Amino acid sequence: MPKTKTHRGAAKRFKKTGSGKIKRAKAYASHLLGSKSPKRKRRLRKSGLVSKQETNRISKLIPY
Repeated sequence: MPKTKTHRGAAKRFKKTGSGKIKRAKAYASHLLGSKSPKRKRRLRKSGLVSKQETNRISKLIPY
């Protein structure tokens, strides 16, 4: 059985934490920022976690 290749697109977007959860960037932070409140923009800078349902799928894309 050959080694699984890492999905390079996923590797650039997701990182695994020490406990095995998957970190991601928040969406809606790149343009049309004038209409968003400073509080909302501040929260969008922080990273989020991938939901439990999606974690299994993305783990297969970034196995290492």
